[in-house]
Amino acid sequence: MAMQGMELLAMAVVIILFFMILKQFGLWEPLSLDDDSSDSELELAMVRHQPEGLEELQAQTKFTRKELQSLYRGFKNECPSGLVDEETFKTIYSQFFPQGDATTYAHFLFNAFDMDRNGSIRFEDFVIGLSVLLRGSVTEKLRWAFNLYDINKDGCITKEEMLAIMKSIYDMMGRYTSPSVKEDAPFEHVEKFFQKMDRNRDGVVTIEEFIETCQKDENIMSSMQLFENVI
Repeated sequence: MAMQGMELLAMAVVIILFFMILKQFGLWEPLSLDDDSSDSELELAMVRHQPEGLEELQAQTKFTRKELQSLYRGFKNECPSGLVDEETFKTIYSQFFPQGDATTYAHFLFNAFDMDRNGSIRFEDFVIGLSVLLRGSVTEKLRWAFNLYDINKDGCITKEEMLAIMKSIYDMMGRYTSPSVKEDAPFEHVEKFFQKMDRNRDGVVTIEEFIETCQKDENIMSSMQLFENVI
């Protein structure tokens, strides 16, 4: 994998790994449009967590009623409790990178999906994130990515945060790159990222700087369209 810039790599990893989640939950096959089973209202009698109503999720996402039904069937088959904890989430990613260490990156990604910070991902969290990444506007996708990089959720990205993200990506994927990644590659990419993104040179990247710079980068914009028509 040729390195064409830290930000493009990080964006692509988010999308590729979400594709892996889709396959893990059996959601990559075409969605059924003629099955209106008893699960259609997103209700289960014996689960730890019962999702919000179908109409409310339709209003919060860009999925149709039938798509939400199919997504929920796939989710509940893999997660009968209705919740995904962080250890389960890490296990999902570790099987795709058996020769790397996906633990830290999976932790960061889990936190991006765990919208209410309660230590578990609900179906609502899952499907809202999926809607943004697959069918959201460019700005919505970029805001989601910014939230991933903003580890402490204070509204800006520091070099320390971006370095932590980059190291986690290289821990997971670095040995698969060609040519092989140098040990200081994460530091170099962070420096390039801030040279490009930190417009006022104050040492942090704000959401405004991030969105404005990304929207002017053709490679990033292309990466954001990869899986728009998945489902």
